[in-house]
Amino acid sequence: MTQGQQFRQQLEQPGILTLPGIYDCISAKLAEQLGFEVIFTSGFGLAGSTLGRPDYGFLTATEMLYSVSRIVQAVNIPVVADIDTGYGNPLSVIRTVSEAVQLGVAGIILEDQEWPKKCGHFEGKRVISTAEHVQKIRAAVQARGDSELVIIGRTDARAPLGLEEAIQRGRAYREAGADVIFIEAPQSLEDLKAIGTAFPDVPLFANMIEGGKTPFLSSQELQQLGFKIVVFPLSGLFSATKAMLNCFRYLREHGTTPGFEHLVSFQEFEQLIGVPYYRQLEQEFAVRQEDAT
Repeated sequence: MTQGQQFRQQLEQPGILTLPGIYDCISAKLAEQLGFEVIFTSGFGLAGSTLGRPDYGFLTATEMLYSVSRIVQAVNIPVVADIDTGYGNPLSVIRTVSEAVQLGVAGIILEDQEWPKKCGHFEGKRVISTAEHVQKIRAAVQARGDSELVIIGRTDARAPLGLEEAIQRGRAYREAGADVIFIEAPQSLEDLKAIGTAFPDVPLFANMIEGGKTPFLSSQELQQLGFKIVVFPLSGLFSATKAMLNCFRYLREHGTTPGFEHLVSFQEFEQLIGVPYYRQLEQEFAVRQEDAT
C-alpha cells in the first residue's frame, strides 16, 4: 500500500485529522512517537529552519524536496508536503509532483499564488488566474499516476479578491481533480462557516496559525463547521524556538546547563533517533577477531 492510499483510507474514516507541522526529522519522529497518524511539512518551517529566512519564495524545488525526502524516510506514517506553487508552469508541476511521488509523499498542497509566493498569512499576496491554476491541478493529477497521491488545491484569493472568489476557485479546483480544498486565511468565523456550507461533500483543509489571520479554533470546533483536515503548521517550530531561546539564555547567563530543567536526557534522545537499533546492526556486522585472521 502506498502512503497515498494509506492517507486516503484515513480521510475516509469518521472524524477530523489533526496534523502537526514538521520542519525536520526530529519533529517528524516526535510526532510519530506521540501517535499522530499523518504529518505535514511546513514551507514556512522549512524556510525558517534551513535558510533562516521568511516564507517569501526563497526555497527552491530542490531544497524543498530534499528536506521532504529526509522526513519521509525518517517515519512510517504518511507525509503531506507543501510544494508551494509547484515552482513554475504546468510542466514544472509535473516534474515536482513526479518527484514527490517517487519520494513516497502521501499528499501535496498546490497553491495559486504568483511567484515568488508568500506565507498565506502575510500581506501583499497576489494570485494567478483561475484558469492557470486549473491547468496546474490537472497537470498534478496526470503526474501522480496510479500512486493515489492526495492533491490539496489551495487558493490564496481570500485576501486580494474576496471570499466569494476564493469559494468559486475552490469549486473550480475540485472539478479539475483536487481531492481536498484549502481556502487559505479565512478572516472570521463567518468566513469559516461560509466555506463549510459551500463545500458540504468535499474534504476541507484548515490552517491554524497562532497569531495568524484566521480565528484560532480547535479540531473539534472545525469539524463541526465541516472541515476534515486541520494542520497546526507552526506550533512545533514556535515552541522549539522558545525552548532553545530559554536554554541558550540560561547557558549565556550561567555558563552551564545544570539547573535548566527543560532538557531531554541523553538516553531519551538516543531512543528517539534509534541508537539501540544501530548498535545492534553494528554488532551484527562487526568483524570478529577470528574472522580477521
